[in-house]
Amino acid sequence: MATVSEWIEGARPRTLPNAVAPVVAGVGAAAALDAFTWWQSLLALLVSLALIVGVNYANDYSDGVRGTDENRVGPLRLVGSGTAEPKKVLVAALASLGVAGVLGLLLVAASGRWWLLAMGAVCILGAWFYTGGKKPYGYYGFGEIAVFVFFGLAGVLGTVYVQAGRVSWVALGCAVAVGSFSCAVLTANNLRDIPTDLESGKRTLATRLGDRGTRRLYLALVTVPYLVSLAMIASGTFAWVALITAPVLLKSVKAIRTGHGRELIPALRDTGLAMLAWAVLTAVALAVG
Repeated sequence: MATVSEWIEGARPRTLPNAVAPVVAGVGAAAALDAFTWWQSLLALLVSLALIVGVNYANDYSDGVRGTDENRVGPLRLVGSGTAEPKKVLVAALASLGVAGVLGLLLVAASGRWWLLAMGAVCILGAWFYTGGKKPYGYYGFGEIAVFVFFGLAGVLGTVYVQAGRVSWVALGCAVAVGSFSCAVLTANNLRDIPTDLESGKRTLATRLGDRGTRRLYLALVTVPYLVSLAMIASGTFAWVALITAPVLLKSVKAIRTGHGRELIPALRDTGLAMLAWAVLTAVALAVG
């Protein structure tokens, strides 16, 4: 039986910045519109956290039963390693997604933005069918697009809209920036997994672009948020201060340029930390500016 620490590792804590950063950036954009509400922000954060834990367990289950994770390098896979029974991991995935759904319903009901239920349903379905179902879209190279949409556009703009009832150009810039960071995290992950994904028949965008093309994609993606920061100078805020987070990426960029296999694992952590730091500084600057 899997221990508590193994279940925690199976939830992939290093991916949590992908859930926290969009809400933090959205809170800053909402505050810039004088629409910040603490309890709605908290509910949005809990929804995002439950969703990413759910998608991580769902991926563990689906990849595990397909045999994709048998020889994978990286964090513990509960099913692929035989640490936990597939049915138990499936229950954990469905429970997490169910919590996200219930909390999302409470948030929508309290705010009165009922059309957001449709967006929430799409997010939950997207979480499951990333690697679940007969034709998971993550196996056909659409993972990066989904991450950009769900943890960039939906995460940031949803947090803003549920509080303000509208979005702004600054909010859209934050959504693009966070979405690009999230895509970069997934790109680093898929770069590491190119050999095993090719063996298992998983055709991610990384396997299609190849080693060199994937490395170039990562570098382009982590450049986008800082271009957004520069563009925000025109908004009259101090959001450009997030430029100081760029050095956090130095080790990650070096690993992506020259690393292979386990050498790429720190890139996931550092990219996530840079994303979170960027979101926090941008949010603070928007709130006080």
